[in-house]
Amino acid sequence: MALPPVLQNLRLPVIGSPLFIISNPDLVIAQCKAGIVGSFPALNARPEAQLDEWLDRITSELAEYNQKNPDRPAAPFAVNQIVHKSNNRLEHDVEMCVKYKVPLVITSLGARVEVNDAIHSYGGITMHDIIDIGFARKALEKGADGLIAVCTGAGGHAGRLSPFALVQEIREFFDGPLALSGAIANGGAVAASQAMGADFGYIGSAFISCHEANANEGYKDGIVEGRAEDIVYTNLFTGVHGNYLRQSIQAAGLDPANLPESDPSKMNFGSGGNTKAKAWKDIWGAGQGVGAIKTRMSVAEFVDQLDREYRGAVSALQEGRAFSRKATADTE
Repeated sequence: MALPPVLQNLRLPVIGSPLFIISNPDLVIAQCKAGIVGSFPALNARPEAQLDEWLDRITSELAEYNQKNPDRPAAPFAVNQIVHKSNNRLEHDVEMCVKYKVPLVITSLGARVEVNDAIHSYGGITMHDIIDIGFARKALEKGADGLIAVCTGAGGHAGRLSPFALVQEIREFFDGPLALSGAIANGGAVAASQAMGADFGYIGSAFISCHEANANEGYKDGIVEGRAEDIVYTNLFTGVHGNYLRQSIQAAGLDPANLPESDPSKMNFGSGGNTKAKAWKDIWGAGQGVGAIKTRMSVAEFVDQLDREYRGAVSALQEGRAFSRKATADTE
């Protein structure tokens, strides 16, 4: 299946993942101008009336940019909707997406036909976060156009499955848009995600340290200084398993090696579970790919770096395939 027109002709096959608290109009606009899909959670706009203001600014600035740069237009943007029953803003926020004809809506923590229908009403598309095949099938049954495979090592709420396993099984029954999330922080990883069958790399943690991101200085330093061994997988803070920076857990007075389990039936996406620390604000989400992030930079600089790495990786893969074919021919 060909990709929907809105997801064609990106500079790079990359979707910037929606980062709770961190993603704001500055970050999204910079991502789109750099040629990748930028996104933000609708819940980041608080109070809810601010979502109207954010969408007006994003659509206006990108339209102005496109008028001035017809040969190099901005990539589309996306809004993330938390579909879980605890989100009492969902109806309002979906109405705002319809009003501004948001090109791509990313749904998480639940799949609902009425949300997909609303986005389809004006020609938008939806992609749904999934961590296993059961959730993937359910999302497609409810009308999602694409999937985001959230695999082991992804920042924030993450699954347990290897990307090699999950992508392979998804491609047995679905040939539509597929993004891969899980420790993707450089251009080589983006190329690898395509090599195994995904269409896009889904990058989150690497953008936290960018200048435009709404993260505090300690968080940005933690991303740059962090390594895979600094990532802790736990459901304590929200009721859903996720990956967090060890340093922030320690700063909250907790022992990362001895965290209790939380009751998943009492999900609360900002309370901190049984702790006084708040998830995302005090306890910092991050993926296992943080070791690839060496310095702070602007979004434009980071995407330029991604571009160089991606082109180099694709070239290397092509050369490798050519060598393998020649080696095979020589032995026949």
